[in-house]
Amino acid sequence: MVTDALDWRDWLVLSVTLLFIVIYGVYKTRKSDSGVKDYIKGGNDTKWWTIGLSVMATQASAITFLSTPGQAFNDGMGFVQFYFGLPIAMVIICLVFIPLYYKMNVYTAYEYLETRFDLKTRSLTAIIFLIQRGLAAGITIYAPAIILSYVLGWNLTTLNIVIGLIVIFYTVSGGTKAVNVTQKQQMIIIFSGMLVAFYLIMKYMPDGITFGKALDIAGASDKMKVLDFSFDLNNRYTVWTGFLGGTFLMLSYFGTDQSQVQRYLSGKSVRESQLGLLFNGLLKVPMQFFILLVGVMVFVFYQFNSSPLNFNPKAQEAVINSAYYDEYKALETKHFSIEEQKKTLLLDGVQDHERALIQDLNEQDKELKKQAKTIIDKAATDSGEKVQTNDKDYVFIHFILNNLPKGIVGLLLAVILAAAMSSTASELNALATTTTIDIYKRNIKQGRDEAHYVSASKWMTFGWGVLSIIIACVADLFDNLIQLVNIIGSIFYGSVLGIFMLAFFIKFVRGNAAFLAGLIGQVIIILTYVFAIFIPEQNGGEAAISYLWLNLIGCVLVMILAMIIQSISPGKVEKV
Repeated sequence: MVTDALDWRDWLVLSVTLLFIVIYGVYKTRKSDSGVKDYIKGGNDTKWWTIGLSVMATQASAITFLSTPGQAFNDGMGFVQFYFGLPIAMVIICLVFIPLYYKMNVYTAYEYLETRFDLKTRSLTAIIFLIQRGLAAGITIYAPAIILSYVLGWNLTTLNIVIGLIVIFYTVSGGTKAVNVTQKQQMIIIFSGMLVAFYLIMKYMPDGITFGKALDIAGASDKMKVLDFSFDLNNRYTVWTGFLGGTFLMLSYFGTDQSQVQRYLSGKSVRESQLGLLFNGLLKVPMQFFILLVGVMVFVFYQFNSSPLNFNPKAQEAVINSAYYDEYKALETKHFSIEEQKKTLLLDGVQDHERALIQDLNEQDKELKKQAKTIIDKAATDSGEKVQTNDKDYVFIHFILNNLPKGIVGLLLAVILAAAMSSTASELNALATTTTIDIYKRNIKQGRDEAHYVSASKWMTFGWGVLSIIIACVADLFDNLIQLVNIIGSIFYGSVLGIFMLAFFIKFVRGNAAFLAGLIGQVIIILTYVFAIFIPEQNGGEAAISYLWLNLIGCVLVMILAMIIQSISPGKVEKV
């Protein structure tokens, strides 16, 4: 535990920030539930800049601000390649998806599929969305709860419940408009907090270490390698996985995921929605680059300041109370010795003849950390507790709590919570809308008045909120939280995108073929993930392919299967 309690100034900043968001959202949307259009589409009066910030805030969950700096700290800037396909996807969605959605005047993306195919295909895609987004909503609650449980010493389950209930409160009260208007404020807080953090990191560098020298130090440790043009399929982040796998993932996420579609369907017009998405496409990659750069600067900061052998405080506690403490302490001594050597080398910047030595010291330290994880695993096994040895998600919060001034700590915690609230609110809003419009209204209770469906949507929001809290309470850390969310998306998005691509471009394919292809394709992708990625990695080996390729494979597989099924089916010349 780094601290037993926050300073009163941190509590003040944190409390005022969160209360402002909730009260503002409830106040601005107090009259927004007069009908289904107002509650679900926000009255169709949202301006493009609100759409752009809302779309960005939906994707930028707390996981972004916890995991991304830690990702850069460990692996450098290469993760930004994951987003290279996003601008391409934004242009395609603006040209193809948005005009069709507005022309059909739909509440959800999946409504369009019933018009193009049939009810069962619409229901299948809606259910796939509900499964994967329901899981992700629990993770977006769980991520900040882990950190706050560490910071405040509060029970993790209690925090999951508190965070979930806050989001449920204003999302139920105001629907889509509540989500949109609060996300503007949340993004302002998030941008402000990250800029302050970056400024303070640079301020705390030793005298003479300018931004340019800091970049050089990071480069000497291979943290500034942005582009990887290798064709290695099991390399998660390359230019090719970004442009190909990333484009298909972003097409699926922004074009077919209701949590994003609902953001721009609330726009005043097609043009406002298109401008909002293009704004997101232009700003998102630089934003992610900046967040990764913050993580790299944290790495440089710790070249001149002591850092723990493992950033997860629970891992440290598990070892201290075990029979392996002396062995772990010996590794710590070697780790601190390496840190002192690097500090001496780097105080005057990086000299060319020292680069090989710096890299050698980094490799030695990496090996020490690997050995430390093995000891932590042994200690955890002996104690019967499950302790996560991967500490990427704790790097940034460790820096915040141990180095930033009082009040600023509260601001950065507000950034984490604001991001969690914005993303979770969007997800609950979309889950409720899809359940109400695509499942409840279409399959269970047809022909009721608008007040009935508004009430149903509120109850669905509450229900999904409770389920998300339950998922958060039973969740566990993966290799890295931001990767976990993207893995879940990659498993499911490709099949859904394939069905939409069939609907848009392959006119001879009909409902039965699309439904069967979607079902078969989804099963194949799940099996591919289990046997080609999950099992090899669990056994200490390398995945056969990067999970990002699942988006492309799933989409193409569904399209090919559907065309084959349609070609051998009766009625294949049926008129569209």
